[in-house]
Amino acid sequence: MTMRVLVIDDERLARKELRRLLAGQQQFEIVGEAADVADGIARARALAPDLLLLNVQIAGGSGFDLLDALDDVPEVIFTTGHGHCPADYLLKPIHPQRLAAALERAAVRAGMGSKPRKLFIREGDRCWFVRLTDIRLFEAEGEHTRAYFDDAAPLIPRSLQQLEQMLDRQQFFRANSRHLVNLADVDRIVQTAGGSLALNVAGLAVEVMGATQ
Repeated sequence: MTMRVLVIDDERLARKELRRLLAGQQQFEIVGEAADVADGIARARALAPDLLLLNVQIAGGSGFDLLDALDDVPEVIFTTGHGHCPADYLLKPIHPQRLAAALERAAVRAGMGSKPRKLFIREGDRCWFVRLTDIRLFEAEGEHTRAYFDDAAPLIPRSLQQLEQMLDRQQFFRANSRHLVNLADVDRIVQTAGGSLALNVAGLAVEVMGATQ
């Protein structure tokens, strides 16, 4: 399996050095480069790479801003900086052995079964790379949406309508105007006091719009 890599860094010499370091890695192929956030977003959408080598601080914003804009996030190795995301961070100058180890970990993650679609979610100083199938429930809060997964429930700066267009309708059910439910996480169906039906998801009762027993 060859992983297709997109290098995103606003320093030309840094991009050149990453090309040199990856030249000996036969399992990885650089398919493009970008020097700022806007170009990185466009190239990531057009090329659909398997892996981003991404500088945290780049022209036009940050690497986090770039990830926020993607509907499907590939594997990521940050090539500078540090943070609270569950990802590899490599400080410059990048040591070849550290890069090789990070590439190997990315290849292992990417090779685990079929490639799941992932979202990058950020709230405050925390961030997550979350498989869509691991999100139990989306709940609208104004123009934003709260996502429930694991023991977290961060707020995403996307509307419920935007998220609905991204999701597999065979798995995610629009229960009402405020909720999208992962059907795999429905514990049971209950009847409310008003006679309508509700889905029990992650300990929450989500009423089904227009459904009666």
